[in-house]
This record gives sequence, C-alpha cells and structure tokens, in this order.
Amino acid sequence: MTAHAHVDYSQYVNPFIGGLGPFEGLAYGGGDIFVGGAVPFGVVKMGIDTYEENVTFSTLNGGWTPKGLVTAISMMHEHGTGGGPKYGIVAQMPLTTIDSPVNILDNTTYWQRRVGDDVASVGYYKTKLENGITIELSGARHAGIVHYSFPEGEKHVLVDVSHYLPSINDGYSGQYFLDGEIKVDGAQYTGYTTTRGGFGLGAPFTVYFCGEFESAPEQARTFRGRNTDPNPGYHSLSGEPIGQATFSSYGAMGESSGPLSDRVGAVFSWGVNSSTQVKSRIGISMISAEKACKFKDEEITSWDLSKTVSAAVDEWNKDVFSRIRVPTDESANRTNLVLLYSSLYMMHLMPSDRTGENPLWESDEPSWDDFYAIWDTFRCTVSLLHLIQPEAYEGQIRSLIDIYRHEGFMPDARSGNCNGITQGGSNADNVLADAYVKGLRGGINWTAGYQAMVKDAEVTPANMYALHDTAASVKEGRGALDDWKKLGFVSTSNTRCVSRSVEYSLNDYALSVVAAGEAPQDVEKYLNRAAGWQHIWNPDIESVGFKGFLTPRKRDGTWDVKDYNPGKCGGCEWSSITYEGTPWEYSFTIPHDIKSVIKLMGGAAEFERRLDYIFLPNTSQAELGANGAGITSIMNIGNEPDFATPYHYNYINKQHKSVNQSRALSNQYFDDTMRGVPGNSDSGALNSWLIWQMLGLYPIVTQPVYLLESPWFADINMTVNGNATLRITSNGKANSLGHSGFYVQSVKINGKKWDRNWFNHEDVMTHGGTIEFSVGEEPVVWETGDVPPSPGHVEFKG
Repeated sequence: MTAHAHVDYSQYVNPFIGGLGPFEGLAYGGGDIFVGGAVPFGVVKMGIDTYEENVTFSTLNGGWTPKGLVTAISMMHEHGTGGGPKYGIVAQMPLTTIDSPVNILDNTTYWQRRVGDDVASVGYYKTKLENGITIELSGARHAGIVHYSFPEGEKHVLVDVSHYLPSINDGYSGQYFLDGEIKVDGAQYTGYTTTRGGFGLGAPFTVYFCGEFESAPEQARTFRGRNTDPNPGYHSLSGEPIGQATFSSYGAMGESSGPLSDRVGAVFSWGVNSSTQVKSRIGISMISAEKACKFKDEEITSWDLSKTVSAAVDEWNKDVFSRIRVPTDESANRTNLVLLYSSLYMMHLMPSDRTGENPLWESDEPSWDDFYAIWDTFRCTVSLLHLIQPEAYEGQIRSLIDIYRHEGFMPDARSGNCNGITQGGSNADNVLADAYVKGLRGGINWTAGYQAMVKDAEVTPANMYALHDTAASVKEGRGALDDWKKLGFVSTSNTRCVSRSVEYSLNDYALSVVAAGEAPQDVEKYLNRAAGWQHIWNPDIESVGFKGFLTPRKRDGTWDVKDYNPGKCGGCEWSSITYEGTPWEYSFTIPHDIKSVIKLMGGAAEFERRLDYIFLPNTSQAELGANGAGITSIMNIGNEPDFATPYHYNYINKQHKSVNQSRALSNQYFDDTMRGVPGNSDSGALNSWLIWQMLGLYPIVTQPVYLLESPWFADINMTVNGNATLRITSNGKANSLGHSGFYVQSVKINGKKWDRNWFNHEDVMTHGGTIEFSVGEEPVVWETGDVPPSPGHVEFKG
C-alpha cells in the first residue's frame, strides 16, 4: 500500500459532521462539535464562540453552532461534549465600531450573525459576519493565527480578557471570570486570564497569553470595568446592569482585575485609510506569558495563514490519517472515505497534550488534560489509540498515574487542571487494565499504576457536595464505595445505584487483570467483587415478555420494586437509578462475564430473543432528551453503555446477526451530513465506534480480545504498535449504500482458516499480520469454535 503514503487524506474530512441536532439550525441533540483550527491532541482549538437565541435548546459546548451569533474568536475549546461548557477563553472580536450602542463589556451589543456558509477543512475555518468582516483562522499546538478582512471604514479588534463560554441551561456548571491582566506594547499584548467552574465544577485555572498584530495599530487602549457576572459567593456580584468600560489614560498601557475581579481588556484600532487586512498571532501557556510568546514565535513563524494550515494538514496526515490507509482511487466509495477520516479527525481532538505545561507540580512524566470523559472513551476509543497512537496513549496513561501521585486519585474526567466529574465508576481503572492485558509497558510504572487502582477500589473519596449529586463525591474515585465494599452492590441509598453496581463490577475486574501481574494475591478478591452486579439481578422482574433484570436494592437487602419498570429511568441522569441508559440496556453491559448474562436471561435462545427485541423501533420507554434525540428503540447507539451490545450475538456464535445489527445502526445514524452522528460525539467516542465498525472488528475492553465483524473496505492497512502492519482484506463488493455483500462466509488470520468469531491481541496487533474476510450476500453461521471468553465469570452464590 505504499501508493497511499503521500495521499492527502485531509480532503476526506468534513469538520461539520455532527454539528446539527434534530432541530433545524440548533446544535442540541447533535455532536456538540468543535469546528476550527487544531492539530492532533493540541492545546489550542482555535474557533468562534457563539450564542444561540433559542435558550431552551441552547448548546454551546464546542463554541461553534450552526446558526449561533458570533460573540468572539477564542483559543481553547472542548470537542463533542455534553454537560456544562468549558473554556472559550483568550478571545478577540473584530468590530467596525466601538461607539454606542456597542458596549465592549456586553457582547450582546456587538455579536454578529453570519452570512453565507461557513467553510472549514483540516486546520482551517472561515466565516463572514453581517457587518462585512471575514474571519479566517488556523491553529498550531499552543498558538493560533487569525486574518480579518474588514470593509472600508473603521477597524477595531477587541481583546476581552474576561470572555468565556456561558452556560445557558446548566446553572451549576457555569464558568466565572476571577482575575486577569493585560499589558500592551505597540502591536503586542500579554497577560493572563483566570476562570473557574464549567464542566466538572472545576477549580480556578490560569492561562497566559501573548498576542501581536502584523501592523501596528493607530491606537491601542486598555480598559477596565466592573464585573457584574452572577458569580455566587464572590464579592464582585453586583446584580446591576452591565456598565461602561473605563479606558486607560494616555500612556497607561496595562490593567489588572484587582480585588473585585474587575473585567479588563484592550481595543486595538486602525484608521479608515489603513489596510483592510488585519492579521494576528496568539500563543498561550499554562506557565507564563513569556512561554506563550515563545510558542507563538516558534509554532507560527509566518503571517501567511496558509502555511499554518499546511503544517496542520501535514501533521494530521502523518500522525493520524496515514495510520489507517484504504484505497482512494476512483472505485472508492467517497462517503465511506469521509466517514472514516472525519471520524479519525474527531477522535484525535481530545484529550490535550500539555506535556511541559503542568502548572501544578514539577514532574518528568507526560502531562495531559481534557479527559472529558473516560466514562465515554474507555469502551472502545482507548483500544484504538493503543493500536494507532501507542506513544501518545502511553503518555496519557502515565499522566493519569501522575495525577494520582500528586492529587490522590486518577480522574474519570479532568479539565482545566482539575478532576471531575465521575458519572459512574472509576473508569481509569479500565483504561489501565486494557493497556496492561495487551502488554503495554514502555515507561509506565505499573507498580504505581496498580496502587492508583487500589486507591479507587478501597478508599471512599471525600464528598464535595456538588450540585449534580450531593449524596457522595462526583469529583473522582467511587462515591458509593462504602456500599460496594460492605454489601457487594450499590444500594438505593445512593444515586445511580444500578449503573454504578454494573460499573464498579467492571472496575474490580480491571483490578484483577493488573493484579495478575503486579499483586497475584489480590486476584481472587477483586475477581469475586467483580461479580457484584449479580447481587442486583432479580430473576422475577418482568418487562414486555422478558424475565430477569437488574433491579434497585435497598441497604437491608430487600428489592425496591414499587413502580419499578426496567424500561425507564426517569431522566437517566445524576439522581436516577441508571445513567444515560435504562436497566434494560445495562443488563447487557457486563463485558467480563457475558456467560453469566446469557444464563440469567434464560439461556442462548432467550438471550437472542431479547437482543432482537431491543433493536425494534418504538420499543423505548425512556425519555432521554438530548441523549436519545430521534432514537425510538431500546438500543441507543448515541449513548456509550450500548456500544458493545450490537456485537453480543458473537457470544452465541451467530456473528452474522452482530454484523447485520451493527451495520444497520451505522447506516441509519451515521452519515456525511451535519446531522451525521446520533448524539454527543463525546470526545470522539461515537466516532471511534464507527471506525471499529468500518474496520470489521470490535474490542472487548479490559480483555486482549477483538470480535470479528465485517469490514467496509476491500483493503485496509493499519499501522499498529508503532511500526507493524495489520492488513485487513475483504472480497465483498458492496453497493453504494453498503447493504449487500457484507455477510461473512469465512475468515483467515495470518493465512490460517479461522473457526472462531474472535481473536487475541497477540495474533495480529503486536507484530502485525493479516485478516482475510470472505463475504457474501446471505447470512451464514460460519463459526464452529469456542465463543468469545468470559474471563470474569464467577459462579455466583449470592
């Protein structure tokens, strides 16, 4: 496949996939995506910030929204996330006037609609505002560049140090500006901004900046104004209307927020006779303004924006897209190419590699942030990173362990240098186990890694009384651990009792995996605890003709079955019995012991009948809001708990049904449009699920096991384990919709006929190898060997 070595795969990336939800013009229920300039795992995600006028369905998480009013261009964003917005900081805004009614402390007075269609590609974004200003931008790892094309007349660029993305519908996750400073020296400005809150209810974090303009402004003025943000508990809360800024006197070129968190910034102005082109470069750092200047100068060496774009494209092609190479000639299905490379792009936007930029402690370990959230990514994203990004993946694991060393717990989510929030289990445990069982060692200190996992399993974290859930900690660790250790399950005295019981079970299985090599004496203990989910399996609960479900249980051991319906979970949120899924769905999410699931559901035939049922339209009884927009089946591929469920037919040697159901989900809910994903991208988790689907494989987390499915391409070359090659071929010739010729007839691995619908990591993922699929029009049962393993199987004695 050397012919593909110089292919520009970036041409197949559509950055707008997932930008739209089910309501025309709104991001709500869509992918919550970032659109702008970025490099793989970059700290900077350069893009616009917007405000949606329909506040009932407002979703601003990635900054960009389809029709939202532009409020600024900022340097930092998340990608594909639900919950409260984060970042939208270190901002500029081009203005054609700063006179009344414009108030530079009130962006509602200068926000702008966009005209025409936005343009975006890898490393590039362009939009035009209704006031005639065209914005073009790109991003490097710690720096960004923006070009403004003004109409004739005044030209101003506002630098608002206090700008951030607001939380419209999630008040307890709002961000607040605390402190800032700006200094102006001709065409350059430096300073810092400190904010708190946002996703994870984070602690204050500071970002330093260093910006400059290509041409010296005719006037540059700093300003200061009273902070009227509704920031509970802070002295700056005034409740008054937004006032006017006070500009600095002549010669005073710096402003600081002072003790009342005053808002500060600067306005740079060029006269009516100056060039209509205004160009700016900005660097950021978590350490100092001097370091931000260094990043700006080293990463963006030219005022030519196209050079930054080209550098970004080169990095994406070399470090990401070329890791999975498929034919791109005239016979290729372009839609499939776009789905593959767009998905690769979106799963590499987060987390953020901040190695060398840790402001909290000195360490020789890598530093990563924006794990938002491991609850989403542990299921299949990290398994793909293990294969195609082993160096980065090792760095992420080392960073998780280093966070434990210095802060006491590994995060389940982390953003803005702060752990939080934990939606279920301590799922960094699953990440470590998945890497360990597949042989990843490198520079990882596995002794410390196992200690971090034991901390999760044995020490209850302090309750931070977050408004999400005041009953127990949601910052880190396992908030319901006291129940788990004493009872073996999470009782109804805790929120999310059913889903936490399921997740804690997998977490403890993860400990048994690492203990096998690091602390053999602990294996039996954690393997037995991993069967805890069976404590809450009630064989007598019935639902629509099926019997036996996970069921809430009280601390005294009695079942809490009054008005209980396993098809419902209230809002399936923080105070519910399950999180982002019903007990119906969670009853399938026991990857370490599917053998017991099949038995408890009544055997293989009943297990198959129940699986069949969840895919039927109009079977869902839940009200999932944005997490289930447009989905009517119990099976909800838009939520992570269901990711592995379509592949469970492999466990009864009916792989063709796994292929059929997963392919149907892909064709129904993923496409090359702005509505192209069925929910939050969740840091690329949905995108990574689709990539596995297209590869014809699916990983079983915490196990060195991959299920065989059916690839979408005739020839796939993957770079695995750094420099080995896995070649996946298929003789299928699917039609343009991918609806024919995909049923597996037989498989060969490394030239040997294969009788199982699964294989081990060492078979082809360590040194490379080949997987050959023979496919046809008709489903057949081709597998005759053992079903996939259930290594956490425990004969439960109650």
